[in-house]
Amino acid sequence: MDYDIVISGGGIAGLTAAAGFASAGFSTLCVDPTPPVTEREADGADLRTTAFLQPAQAFLDEIGLWSRLADHAMPLQVMRIVDAGGPVAEPRVTRDFDAADLSDRPFGWNLPNWLLRREMAARLGELANVDFRPGTGTTALFTREGEARVTLSDGSKVRCRMVVAADGRASPMRQAAGIGVKTTRFGQKALAFAVTHPIPHCNVSTEIHRTGGPFTLVPLPDLDGRPCSAVVWMEDGPKAQRLFDLDPATFQAEMSERSCFLFGPLELASRRTIWPIIAQEAERLSSQRLALVAEAAHVVPPIGAQGLNMSLKDLAALRDLALARPEGLGDAQMLSAYHRSRITDIRARVAGITALNRISQLSAQPLRDIRAKGLDALYGLKPVRTSLMQMGLGARG
Repeated sequence: MDYDIVISGGGIAGLTAAAGFASAGFSTLCVDPTPPVTEREADGADLRTTAFLQPAQAFLDEIGLWSRLADHAMPLQVMRIVDAGGPVAEPRVTRDFDAADLSDRPFGWNLPNWLLRREMAARLGELANVDFRPGTGTTALFTREGEARVTLSDGSKVRCRMVVAADGRASPMRQAAGIGVKTTRFGQKALAFAVTHPIPHCNVSTEIHRTGGPFTLVPLPDLDGRPCSAVVWMEDGPKAQRLFDLDPATFQAEMSERSCFLFGPLELASRRTIWPIIAQEAERLSSQRLALVAEAAHVVPPIGAQGLNMSLKDLAALRDLALARPEGLGDAQMLSAYHRSRITDIRARVAGITALNRISQLSAQPLRDIRAKGLDALYGLKPVRTSLMQMGLGARG
């Protein structure tokens, strides 16, 4: 056998999986057709950010990644929901979710995706039993009861006991296994970029609802002495494309108005990126010698920091099963147990975030008024706020 595990995909989830399994003692190969872009200003840099919630941070600490990330992380102490769906763009309902109501730790910690790739790739370089091959992808999968054989884009073939598909929403390994997906399209796109602003964010993540989807500002470390935030701006597809094509000065004026000037005038501090919003879930999470994780298994709109945190729950569950029965790595018993352990939570969270996104898209004024009243009534009750915070951090509903 060439390796215990082959990981298809070298994004954040794939790199984390490689670090997790290698640090647990499994010989691991991680491949990705695109080398990771590890500089903020480089072409192709992922300008989105990831908020690691408490359980995800604990897992990263266990596998030796958090020590590389901690100094770059911005704590998220408060998550603020703002409804600005009135006739003019101004806050009319504001509700805070404060991590102090649950513990003495922040909800999570925010980091830029390009930096995560840099630090995670560096961590793999420290591990003796992981082989990371950026620039190489997977092209074919053949499995039988005792092993899997994976064909790589350089023409070589490798044998392993388990394949982990962390290769995205169009996963070639999922397709090779014949696993179908259910996809929901919202007609939305998301813009991602960084901004500076005169009013400090005070470690508050702010989600502003008006129409088309939320406008979310997530704290980043200061940039050139000014407060800085990462922004994800979701809008109906044609409007998002129009915004993306605007000259910087006009775009800054529109984004400042959309932010209700809660942080003062916003100034672009990066280029803009754009991508389509979907929800997607795989029909099942495993096949013979294959486990699906992250976006190969589930995709959700960027609301509530759930996407990658769901992915790390996948990885933690899979690693724990491997450690509990290392002799059964990748066998039917292990992979069936993995499917059972994750599928209910995944389906519930995909459904819940899909519903929240539909609500955030509302454009008719009467429906926006109903949304505001519901937000005020529901989130105004402390037991409800506490329950929602606990569910957001990973507790089962």
